[in-house]
Amino acid sequence: MNTLKDISVNNKSVIIRCDFNVPMDGEKITDNSKIVKSLDTLKYLLNNNCKIVILSHFGRVKSEEDKTKNTLKFVGKELSNLLGVKVKFISACYGEKVKEIVDNSSLGEVILLENTRFMDYPEKLESGNDLDLAKYWASLGEVYINDAFGSMHRAHASTAGIAKFLPHAIGFLVEEELNKLDILIHDTPRPFVVFMGGAKVDDKLPIIKSLIDRCDYLLLGGGIANSFLKAKGANVGESIATNDEEILNELKELMDKYKEKIKLPIDFTIDNGIIYDIGNKSINEYKKYIDSASIIFVNGTCGKFEDDRFTEGTKELLKALKESGVKVIIGGGDTASAVKKFGYSNDFYFISSGGGATLEYIADKTLKALEWMK
Repeated sequence: MNTLKDISVNNKSVIIRCDFNVPMDGEKITDNSKIVKSLDTLKYLLNNNCKIVILSHFGRVKSEEDKTKNTLKFVGKELSNLLGVKVKFISACYGEKVKEIVDNSSLGEVILLENTRFMDYPEKLESGNDLDLAKYWASLGEVYINDAFGSMHRAHASTAGIAKFLPHAIGFLVEEELNKLDILIHDTPRPFVVFMGGAKVDDKLPIIKSLIDRCDYLLLGGGIANSFLKAKGANVGESIATNDEEILNELKELMDKYKEKIKLPIDFTIDNGIIYDIGNKSINEYKKYIDSASIIFVNGTCGKFEDDRFTEGTKELLKALKESGVKVIIGGGDTASAVKKFGYSNDFYFISSGGGATLEYIADKTLKALEWMK
């Protein structure tokens, strides 16, 4: 697989797929980490006098109304500020007008096309990896760079199909992700501890099953812990937990088989009968496993950390991780947002830019779009 420095980009028009699907509050970006992580690749391309055409998705588009809400316009402004150059935003990502603007732009210019998922309505051309759409995007440049690690678990037209039509390579962000996550796949030092939190166990069960054999301890929090407790027979009331009997049975089987590995919280923050966070006794219990580890993988939070009433568990977990001095890998998504919110952005070995992509890569040792880059 080619990396950015393996491929000739000097004085060329480069199509780059980034992951600019950043969290927003109205028109304000609340966490620009994904944009910041793309800057090294973009600056390298600028230093090589490239014309840069950026593709990214933003949210989901299932209606015309979604197109109004899910625009990349505000990302363009933030990118321009961070990059220190003018970013030309085109309010479409397909058509003769787009091609005309791109073709008439000069080397050294940075162009951001509108949300690639605008091509998912009325037909799912982007997420369906439509090769005609991929060929159109390929026609806008001479080289394709995929630097969108957080989107590479899906083979879409902009993350996969386009590689069929152009010389291609992965960018610096993707290269770093693969290098840093490799330690969780090959020759992982022991003891290896995993903390798994977040809301839905249904989505994360495959990764849990993949990691349980490879780790020494699995610490649980959030709705995932509630689901395990429910499978064990505890009454979790209306707290977030799965209702799928098949999954509950699988969780019970896991607890029976790996009772020495799986660690559940023992106290909680409860409001109106609903569990929103885990308590200090649980964190203190988890510290024993954290402090004994050689490496720790963290995905998900202890509770509803977005609400200031329920931040304690997640804050105390992150504090314990920092104080342990152990090599910690943060698994992107909400976990990375919590790390930034509570001021721990510079305290861990690696913070992945992926959410689902990170989990899928660790579980499967590859990603759907990555296969197209080979």
